[in-house]
Amino acid sequence: MLPAIFGLQGKLLTSSESAFFRAADPAGYILFARNIESPHQLRSLTDSLRSLCGRDNLAILIDQEGGRVTRMGPPHWRSWPSAASFLEASADLEQAIYRVECNYEALGLELASMGLTVNCAPVLDVPVQGAHGIIGDRAFSESVDSVALLGRACLRGLRLAGLEGVIKHIPGHGRATSDSHESSPKVAASASKLYIDSMPFRALSDASIAMTAHVIFDAWDPNYCASVSTKVIKSQIRGQLGFDGLLISDDIDMKALS
Repeated sequence: MLPAIFGLQGKLLTSSESAFFRAADPAGYILFARNIESPHQLRSLTDSLRSLCGRDNLAILIDQEGGRVTRMGPPHWRSWPSAASFLEASADLEQAIYRVECNYEALGLELASMGLTVNCAPVLDVPVQGAHGIIGDRAFSESVDSVALLGRACLRGLRLAGLEGVIKHIPGHGRATSDSHESSPKVAASASKLYIDSMPFRALSDASIAMTAHVIFDAWDPNYCASVSTKVIKSQIRGQLGFDGLLISDDIDMKALS
């Protein structure tokens, strides 16, 4: 099995894609809006991907956070709220936790019915004042404790629906002053501030899957972004944060890596 997750060109597998995927036997696939049209089409596509490898447990991922980051939406699927909206609409943190778990269980059931197995959520980044808006309302809160508790509720909800979640963007994208889709963000914050930023990831270090951040952290490695930094991965993600699950990179097509 090739330790890679591939994207697809369109809404149907082409003959060349089928031949390549069958030979490569990747660990899984990730679907984007360009791959999705209708329930019948999407279920046929995920069934086709499984038939290539014969693995019922094939990982098929999607970014369905809710809010700005969704791949499936009306008229065929529900419109889901952003992460930040749960605390804003709740009387207290306890109520927000309950709502998050229920929301992501329902969202997960919708994904599972389409043959998807992994949702790239929750976002555990903690946004700070003055940072780029790429995280913004994708984050549950500006409080590290609230982010950890609501992120845990998201994972519980997804698992009740039979899906795995992905904590992202480890070790933290909240201080980035640029969008890693467009450029390579550098964070000059001290190690003590980065320690606080990464607390939600430490609290959820028992998660099955985590996605790295294409961000350079000067205090840890001024030369390489976290996704490709041996120092950050070994010393921080595996060491200080204690995450020992499956670590995947954010999209390698993003301009932060180019």
